[in-house]
Formats: sequence, C-alpha cells, structure tokens
Amino acid sequence: MSMKKFALKLTVAAVALIGLQTSSYAVDSVSVEAGAGSKVQMLRLGAQWDWKNTAWWQSNGTHIGGYWDLTVAEWHEKRYNNTDSSKNFTDIGFTPVFRFQRDDKKGFYGEAGIGVHLFSSLYNNDTKKLSTAFQFGDHLGTGYVFANGLDVGLKLQHFSNGGIKQPNGGVNFAVLKAAYRF
Repeated sequence: MSMKKFALKLTVAAVALIGLQTSSYAVDSVSVEAGAGSKVQMLRLGAQWDWKNTAWWQSNGTHIGGYWDLTVAEWHEKRYNNTDSSKNFTDIGFTPVFRFQRDDKKGFYGEAGIGVHLFSSLYNNDTKKLSTAFQFGDHLGTGYVFANGLDVGLKLQHFSNGGIKQPNGGVNFAVLKAAYRF
C-alpha cells in the first residue's frame, strides 16, 4: 500500500474519531499507538469510552475501572510470505480494558484487556502465520496520566486466533501509546 493510501486511511479515521466527539456518545479519550514486533510494525488510532459509575475494589484512593477501546490500525509486514517483500493490511479492533488507577484517574496505572480484531488479510510474515482474519488481541500495560489529560503508556500485546485454526503462530508487539483524555 502506498503512503498516500495509508495517509488517506489515517485521515479518514481521525475525522471519524473527531466526529464521534460531537455526538451524544462522546468519546472520553483518543489515542495514537505505535508498535513493533519481529519484522512487523503497527500504527494504530483509537477512541475510548470509560465505563461510567464503575469503581470496583475502591480503597485508599484507588480502584479498578475500565473502558471500551475501538481501534483501527495499519500493519506493515517486512518479511511477507517469508521473502524480502513487504505487505500492509488493516486491523479493526474492539477491546474491553480493566484499569487499576487512582480515583481521580491521574498518575500511574496498570491495565489489562482481551478483545477481538478483524484483519483485512491473513498474516503471513517471516516464519509466523495466522490462518484466520479473526484474531484475539490481549495486552498488559502501564502508564501515567498527567494533570492536563495526556496519557502515555507502554503495552505488551499478543495476537492469536485462540487455536480456532492452525497455523496459529501468534504475533507479539511492544506498543507505545499517547492518548488525550477529554
């Protein structure tokens, strides 16, 4: 995929996310994430909706809350079909995320999520193959939310189809996240 097509996809996704902010289902934050794995890279945009009135195990100024995470990503395989060629594809995901955080939602946090993803094509990169376009994506992460609403974080993310069909080599990413909470 050319850079022009990729830039167009990102622009359309950004405009759609901004449009969501003006509706009655306004998002609570938006994010940009960049990830890298073994011979694969990812750039992802997301919109997050907090779980309203949710504060489990509230104690000492902290609790477990969460949010819904809707994302669109572009993946770049550097060793497509185990050759020197490359390939891009799109990933749409939806993930419920549990977050251990302060009651004011500022400062350090830890989070975990397991969601569903749909790829525009099958993953076949280096020696790893995923035999279905439907994938589960799970992550563990930590980060910090500043007083101005800026949220920076680091996630370890794993994709696989949960053994639905073989081969199912799995794909791992280290992901840097920057988000802004409204």
